[in-house]
Amino acid sequence: MRTRWFYLTAGVLTVVALVAAAMLRDPLPPKTVVMTTGTPGSAYEAFAQEYKRILARSDVELRLMPSAGAVENLHRLNDPRSGVSVGFARGGLTDEKQSPDLLSLGTLFYEPLWLFYRGIIVRFPLTALHGRKLSVGPEGSTTRVLALQILALNGIDGNVTQLLPLSPAESAAALQRRKIDAAMMIASWDTAAVRQLLASPEIELASFQRADAYVALYPFLTKLTLPAGVGNVAANRPPASVNLIAPTTSLIVRKDLHPAIQHLLLDAVLEIHSAAGIFHKAGRFPAPEQGDVPVSTYAYEFYKSGQPFLMRSLPFWLAALLSSWLVVLIPVVGIAYPLLRLAPAVYSWSMRRRIFGLYGELKFIEVEIEAHGGHVTKDLREGLDRLEERANHLRIPVDYAHFLYALRMHIDLVRTRLQQSPEEDVPRDSRDIESSAPGRRPS
Repeated sequence: MRTRWFYLTAGVLTVVALVAAAMLRDPLPPKTVVMTTGTPGSAYEAFAQEYKRILARSDVELRLMPSAGAVENLHRLNDPRSGVSVGFARGGLTDEKQSPDLLSLGTLFYEPLWLFYRGIIVRFPLTALHGRKLSVGPEGSTTRVLALQILALNGIDGNVTQLLPLSPAESAAALQRRKIDAAMMIASWDTAAVRQLLASPEIELASFQRADAYVALYPFLTKLTLPAGVGNVAANRPPASVNLIAPTTSLIVRKDLHPAIQHLLLDAVLEIHSAAGIFHKAGRFPAPEQGDVPVSTYAYEFYKSGQPFLMRSLPFWLAALLSSWLVVLIPVVGIAYPLLRLAPAVYSWSMRRRIFGLYGELKFIEVEIEAHGGHVTKDLREGLDRLEERANHLRIPVDYAHFLYALRMHIDLVRTRLQQSPEEDVPRDSRDIESSAPGRRPS
């Protein structure tokens, strides 16, 4: 009975310890996650809506927060007080030292730098922008950062060119209305402003003739080629192939974002970005490429082996709960299993020790009898009585009762020997000792 209680208590304590350790180490994932996106109408916003739809399948709400672009996204992600956990960012904006709390879930797509201009400019070296009105994107946008870098390499700044903070949609409208002369924008091929300007007969797309030089100077850039006629085949827009330069966009998360949410986002990444695009073949993206910040270990495992078994086989919340437990359960079982295997032996030893301790006292009584030459003292009889009393009141499991019965039988054998042995003549007090001394008579 005690053995069953021992195992029951050990089992309950083990389960309680596992649950407490799992919850303290890796609590359940949040039900709401905040994502910083981009300007209205941008590819960032369109992709974010897809992420929101996919995460909603697992009852996780993705709350979208518009921004001016990747620069503002990184600012929010680096600020733990912003509440933002995930967002889009392009390469070349930060590094591991500046963003120690951020990780990448992989690169997603190319975002070319487009330079559209009105057809009044016959040839388009960048020096032709002198004295013109040029949109370089709003403050906090990726367009503005890269545009100013490229313009600076060509000796162009706000002193020689009027630089305007227009979004891609605003730039497209201003170009077509002849309010500006040119516009630089970092945007995906699917952006409405890009498709609109490519198809317009009044707008030309500049080719970066020194694209290789820009890539050499800024390794986060990639040289791309836009084929002739891809914007409008019938009108042959653009009329010739165009060299573009493009950073890659990554999905960035905070390091403290729950692993289960990271796996949900990786599922969305694969579903949304794995198809072929105008600049890449199917399977090129997403990719665990080292960029500005390290790639999450969960992302590396995902790209190498796919989703973990539990995430593939079980509903999201159940898989998240079991995953938290397993992380703690495996080392605990590694320690608990040999201990539980050893427990019966330890328990058996403790039961035997209680009985064999009494056997030791019984042996001591026998040794004392031998030491007194077979004579029995009052102390030995009383010691045997006390020993028998303890044995009669000893409570042990039924499995060990035969040891107790054997002890009682051996106590009876020693008692029989005591009864058959003469009592040792021991003086009862000092008067007996004095009266028994030679030359003294009893009074």
